[in-house]
Parts: sequence; C-alpha cells; structure tokens
Amino acid sequence: MYVITGATGNTGKIVAELLLAKGEKVRVIGRSAEKLQPFVARGAEACVADVTDEAALTKAFTDATAVYAMLPPDMKAEDVRQRQLGQARGLASAIGKAGVKHVVFLSSVGAQNAEGCGPVSGLHHVEKMFNGIAGVNVLSLRPAYFMENFLMLIGMIKNMGMMGGVIKADVPLPVIATRDIGPVAAEALLKRDWTGHATRELLGQRDVTMAEAAKVMGAAIGKPGLSYTAFPGFMAKPALTQMGLSKSVAEALIEMSEAINDHRMVPLEKRSAANTTPTSIEWFAENVFAPAFQASVAKT
Repeated sequence: MYVITGATGNTGKIVAELLLAKGEKVRVIGRSAEKLQPFVARGAEACVADVTDEAALTKAFTDATAVYAMLPPDMKAEDVRQRQLGQARGLASAIGKAGVKHVVFLSSVGAQNAEGCGPVSGLHHVEKMFNGIAGVNVLSLRPAYFMENFLMLIGMIKNMGMMGGVIKADVPLPVIATRDIGPVAAEALLKRDWTGHATRELLGQRDVTMAEAAKVMGAAIGKPGLSYTAFPGFMAKPALTQMGLSKSVAEALIEMSEAINDHRMVPLEKRSAANTTPTSIEWFAENVFAPAFQASVAKT
C-alpha cells in the first residue's frame, strides 16, 4: 500500500495516477472527498484529512509500504514558518507511530539553507525533522523553481501588459514543470533503493532567465513583445497582498526571490542526465500557460 499526501495537488495527483496505472494499492489523502473521488473510482482508498491531523494520518499510514509526503501550500498563512512546522509535526509524528520505513518528501532546491530563503528555508527544517524519525529512510526531492509560478503573473499581463517580479531579469535559474516531479517520486516509492537520508535535485530541462521566460510566454499568447521588469521587494509586497496572499507569505516569497538574485538559493548538484527533466518552458507556455491565460481573458 502506497500512501499519497496532497493527492489532488500538481505532484501528488501524478504520483497516485502512475501507481494506480501499475496496479498498485494506493491510499490517497486530501481535504476534499469530492476531489478524491476520481482516484476512488480507479480503485484507490480515500482518507479525508488535513496534514496536521496526526490521528487520521497515523491511521492512514498504518501498513504503508511507503509514503509520499508534501506540505500543501497555504497562501493565507499568518506565519509561514509556523504553518510549515505545524504541518510537518503532524506528518512526522504519524510516520513514526505508524512504523513507516520509506518516505519520499517534496522539498526544494536551496533547502540546504537554514535561513534567508523564505519558505524554502522552512523546508530545510522540515527535512531535519523527517530525518530525525527513528528507523525511517527519507528521500528528499529538491525540484527547481516551478514553471507554474508564472501563472500568478497572468493578471499582471492582462492589466499592465508586462511580466514583473523581484527576481532580476538576467539571473539564470533552473525551472521545472511539476508534471516532471511525479514520475520521479513514483519511481522512488516503487524502488525504495536508498537507505538513511538522501536528497535528489531535479533541475528541469534547462536554466532560463525571467527575460527569456517573458519572451517565451509572450510568443505563446500572441504578445511577442512581452517584457519583464524587476521590482524592489517593497514595491512587490503590496501587489502580492492585493492578490490575496497574506503578509507573511508575501514577505517569504520576496525573501526567496532575493536569495535567487544573490545566488544563495542554488542547486548543489551540477546539471546531469540524472537531474535534468524533459518538459521545456516552451512546452509549458504552449500547453499550460497559454490555455490558462486565454481562459482568464474569456472571463473578463
């Protein structure tokens, strides 16, 4: 039995679907019974629970061959770090009490930094918490900057005709489509070929700059002149809170962006065939970003 937390999210959904396609027994965890129903229809067991619900998680993890663990993002968290640690405590306690032997945890590039990288530094402390569970083999996957983050800029493009953010326009960084994380996680759950505490970085198809990303997104939506402008953090904060993010989340994301600018939030591994994933930013722009942009335009 493989247990998948965050089963309705971008990565957990793919992990669950791949394991079910292989005929494996799967238990999916999420906060909405309705959203878990498609997995149930394919033979999965469902558990409706928040990742802070230690009792429910302990029951769900019992008899698990392996667990895929991740922290569902909370864009309205009053205190990002405390929210992350609260989620992690529930998961870690349940993993220990249920006697789980293998865990694949969704972390991030840059999680080697204990401080200064916003939510990614929070993941550093979660990794340490998971690695402290007695008798558990933990593989922390550290994917790069999500291409899906560009979806947050659709409103800016519609209203201002540009892309912008705190990350500098000319800083190259690895970017990954979340669709490429699930297959790696599913394979790791099936193989369970590591012992102790291991990390594995996933660096996407290639490094890109924000200026390049703007050109690619612009071409996909029929705006070939789309440009990117970098803003100082104090200017970005009110824009982020107006988008519905809490003050704490906005500050954490700004800190993460500044860490990227300062080359502190960087991979530890050199790019290789093992950590390079297939989806290009061009594919993402055409198949994910452009449809989302057009759907947003159609609503206005």
